[in-house]
Amino acid sequence: MANDPTHQFLVQPIIPINIGGVDFSFTNASLFMVATVAAASGFLYFATSNRGLIPGRMQSVAEMSYEFIASMLREGAGKKGMVFFPFVFSLFMFVLTANLLGMFPYFFTVTSQIIVTFALSCLVIGTVVVYGFYKHGLHFLGIFAPSGVPAVLLPLVSSIEVISFLSRPISLSVRLFANMLAGHITLKVFAGFVASMSALGAIGVGGAILPLLMTVAMTALEFLVAFLQAYVFAVLTCMYLNDAVHGGH
Repeated sequence: MANDPTHQFLVQPIIPINIGGVDFSFTNASLFMVATVAAASGFLYFATSNRGLIPGRMQSVAEMSYEFIASMLREGAGKKGMVFFPFVFSLFMFVLTANLLGMFPYFFTVTSQIIVTFALSCLVIGTVVVYGFYKHGLHFLGIFAPSGVPAVLLPLVSSIEVISFLSRPISLSVRLFANMLAGHITLKVFAGFVASMSALGAIGVGGAILPLLMTVAMTALEFLVAFLQAYVFAVLTCMYLNDAVHGGH
């Protein structure tokens, strides 16, 4: 099982809890979600606890993260969209921290679980729908009827827009889940080649050089993917929130 590339994604109970026949066990996934929140919160707390006119390294990273998300939200949803800044910033930091924690050996990658990414996606789309109807009422449905479309084509276009909207949580969740899953499996496969070939003696050690180089390259790529996937998730969230802020205008 240890050589199985998918073994690292198994959800295993740490503290078994069963209430009324329903499994509420505290699992390794639960542990690392708590660790993700603690790590992100701890970093931001310590980075901003001793603020100065001349920022240190941690304060600089925290301020750059703040400005990065703020500018992204202003571009994606306008100035009115800044009301969602805490929401988008929290999502970005959670996904980024979870992705980075998953890069450590023997750590669990919570974003490689489709149920986690789908829950985050449903939270985003649910926020869009609730705020959209709260802010615009039934005029929010105007997002399914783009202006300038001929009346003859309106039913077809509206149907496509509805299907596109309903597919958003699926595409948003599968994109993050699939990238993290595929990357970690590929990394484990190359690392397995290194271990297997090294056990064959001198010839095997020589042959393990290429898989070792690929493992190093894949590790660097996975760190890049960890940031890019958090960035893409935040960008798409801002684009979806634009519909809630501006409605069918």
